[in-house]
Amino acid sequence: MGLLNIFTSIKDRVDKFLNEKNVVTDFLGKVEDKTGIKKKVIAIGAVSLTGLYLVYGYGASLLCNLIGFAYPAYYSIKAIESPCKEDDTKWLTYWVVYGVFSLGEFFSDIFLYWFPFYYAFKCLFLLWCMAPMSWNGSQIIYNKVVRPVFLRHEATVDNMVSDLSGKAMSAAENLTREVLSTLVRNKNLVVPMQPVAQAETKSLPSSSGRRSSAGVAPCEPSEEERRPFLG
Repeated sequence: MGLLNIFTSIKDRVDKFLNEKNVVTDFLGKVEDKTGIKKKVIAIGAVSLTGLYLVYGYGASLLCNLIGFAYPAYYSIKAIESPCKEDDTKWLTYWVVYGVFSLGEFFSDIFLYWFPFYYAFKCLFLLWCMAPMSWNGSQIIYNKVVRPVFLRHEATVDNMVSDLSGKAMSAAENLTREVLSTLVRNKNLVVPMQPVAQAETKSLPSSSGRRSSAGVAPCEPSEEERRPFLG
């Protein structure tokens, strides 16, 4: 009897969601107007086809990740642009839970990959976390698991983060100082040298200058040439 009540509650919530004004219901309404098929039937068919593809189709991992990212990302941007802060808290809670789930999946994916219908169950889990209802998965997991663990270890994590940030800053300063001192040292070792060709040109006179000076200077007569000739 309890299971029947759960299915009845889910059915009522789905009917309420289909009668609300949102992007999904607007699209389903347009399809209903063109085809004449009720929105509920279209929604059930779309969910069934997506579930079958997640079980047997190629690229189920990509489709599952798109479902868990595209819709929340779109509404997160709308929440940022809206003046209301309640939706900001809602989608921040989802992304915290999504990050914790992705971290756990990274270490366990090698085992969960072989689990039958893994991506179908993962897609249902992500849909439950983003569902527009008060008992969605992100609120429950955050309040029951993430928040208690965070509050229990908040002081330790803050001290660890502050210590790591201080060590990172000191290491960056030391590295910058060493690099600058090395550059200055290498710059002092480099001695500028004059061009060799220019130095030789300045120190040695040209041969053409010697020829011109030799041709211009007069030649003095010797003593024998100055004596008169006596026959």
